Amino acid sequence: MTSPPPTSPGATHQHVEVRPGAYADSVTLLQVSKDVAGAPGVSRAQVAMATPLNLEVLEQMGFELPPTTTNDMVVALMLDDEDALPGALAAVAAALAASTRRREGSAELAPARTTGRALAEGGADLALISVPGQHALVEAVDALDADRDVMIFSDNVPVEQEVALKDLATARGLLVMGPDCGTAVVGGVGLGFANTTASGPVGIVAASGTGCQQLMCLLEAAGVGVAAALGVGGRDLGSVVAGRSTRTALQRLDADPAVELVVVVSKPPAPEVAADLRALAATLATPVHFALLGDGQPDLTEAAEAVLGALGHDVPTWPTWGATGAGTPGTGGFLRGLFVGGTLCDEAMLVAAHELGPVRSNIPLSPELALDGSLRADAHTMVDFGDDSLTAGRAHPMIDPTLRLEHLARAAADPTTACLLMDVVLGHGAEPDPAGALAPAVRDAIATARAAGRDLPVVIACVGTELDPQHLSRQAATLAEAGAEVHLSNARATRRAVALTGGPR
Repeated sequence: MTSPPPTSPGATHQHVEVRPGAYADSVTLLQVSKDVAGAPGVSRAQVAMATPLNLEVLEQMGFELPPTTTNDMVVALMLDDEDALPGALAAVAAALAASTRRREGSAELAPARTTGRALAEGGADLALISVPGQHALVEAVDALDADRDVMIFSDNVPVEQEVALKDLATARGLLVMGPDCGTAVVGGVGLGFANTTASGPVGIVAASGTGCQQLMCLLEAAGVGVAAALGVGGRDLGSVVAGRSTRTALQRLDADPAVELVVVVSKPPAPEVAADLRALAATLATPVHFALLGDGQPDLTEAAEAVLGALGHDVPTWPTWGATGAGTPGTGGFLRGLFVGGTLCDEAMLVAAHELGPVRSNIPLSPELALDGSLRADAHTMVDFGDDSLTAGRAHPMIDPTLRLEHLARAAADPTTACLLMDVVLGHGAEPDPAGALAPAVRDAIATARAAGRDLPVVIACVGTELDPQHLSRQAATLAEAGAEVHLSNARATRRAVALTGGPR
């Protein structure tokens, strides 16, 4: 169907059509949307599955939507002129066709129809599962039945299925990393959103993807490499999963002769689970340091500094880019944090709350601080755009920044916003040029505030290394040129943002 003209400037016609039963994964459709947006006469394009979150985003973009089901694909186009429609639809068809081609030279390959068969044919030691969460259990069991370790990148997997998978793995002497395991380094190979670092003496067990990445990048900046990083999923240190995979991972790293020191990093854990793991660590031959976020606990930068001290390395001056002087505090009153990394968001809330008081969030430190579906409040707020509730049917925000960019524009226009705090996370699997997409939005945010007679400082934690495909210093310089102050350390970025917010309100 075609709906009435949109209200957004620069587009005079919109076209929305529903394709029942059509399917492609969210990463594929993100690329399709980008390709179509570059077609002549197309001002905006969004091709997505009709999940509730995607429909909400489309409505916020100004599209008028017909009735849909979650099994439908929506093609939504904003056009400069109605005459551009045939070319735009041809671009959609071409992009979708290109996404489905699978070639090996000139011959088509017949794909294995089960995970177990693929493992048997390929001989891999580990299976990486990245399917919609409701299908992950079957594929993971298939891999465990084939006597292989499993990394489950998928999110939205029920916790009772996670427990069952990890019990099955333990009985067979195997390791389940995940669900929702975004980062790992196994056999020198980075998986998921892993950063590129030199090999070294540190082993990491991570119930936190971006927490693991922050540690890896800080250690790399100090000249210390990582031998292995075993992600276990963000719920592993919770009271339900009770450290099932963390125990196996600790024992694996303890047996690895390349590992001289192990670090366990996690979002705030269940206290009884943390105590049990500390007791286990005391029995191992390899020293274990714990970087468990929580009230009164060291932040990740302090944990990295402790690891460096234990290894006999000096702590460097952590790099920054852009303004680092006194700066001009914002004039709105509230700190707004917009994160793609859940652990970085947790760490920022813990640091900020110590100085500013309660922080509202969609992943709150306590239930009474939860945000509603608007993700807005007249308070200090921090949003994790990588939370499961915001990724159903969408690519992770480290791949697709659309949702965060829209909230950034709203926060900049809000006169109560005193300072913006964000993260940019580099590495394999992440967006190839995140600063390229974010820098114009940062400029616009600062300009929006200035036009309203306000100062709006922007502080960014850029987590990455010079060895990453995006190159840390290049990304940081782009963001600094746009007007942001950039730090490698998320904790230090947060403290700087707190200072620029102007103190408690």
